Amino acid sequence: MTGQGSEDDLRFDAVVLAGGRATRLDGVDKASVELDGRTLLARALDAVVDAAEVVVVGEPVPTQRPVTFTRESPRYGGPVAALLTGVDALLHPAPSVVVLAVDMPHLTPATVLRLRRAAVGQDGAALLDPDGRRQLAMVLSTEALHRVRPDHEGQHDLALHRLLAGLDLVGVPADGREHRDVDTWGDLRDLRDP
Repeated sequence: MTGQGSEDDLRFDAVVLAGGRATRLDGVDKASVELDGRTLLARALDAVVDAAEVVVVGEPVPTQRPVTFTRESPRYGGPVAALLTGVDALLHPAPSVVVLAVDMPHLTPATVLRLRRAAVGQDGAALLDPDGRRQLAMVLSTEALHRVRPDHEGQHDLALHRLLAGLDLVGVPADGREHRDVDTWGDLRDLRDP
């Protein structure tokens, strides 16, 4: 996010990763799982409400805002395949892209704003859990992502941390439960609003 100034530089897109197998959730579609009466996808879309364009990598489901649905190539190819497929589906790529997993229900527009502010002048920013581990909630410079993109499809199965290893990403500590995700039914129970 090396440039500052023009209104176009402030534009950002979003890619929501919603295509995993959810094996610890008995294979249900995570995007449609409800927490406190709202689906995980609806919560994710709320977090990126200010995005110019949103691509959801996963099965199409009804949404209250216009989004583009696509499937990663190869199917179930992991986060790198999903991220790159999602970025490729953007019609008019903005200078930066917010990438987040659909199963992080406590992400908000304020989380995204903190990440975007931290990313200014860097290749991006990533949310950190209390132990300092990167979570799948980040802002990436579109140009920087193109720099580290694999040359051929077969490399899409590499781990996300390896794809991003060459980028200068700022760590942004999570506030409250922002870093928590839903991998199991127990996680879902624990994340219900008090």
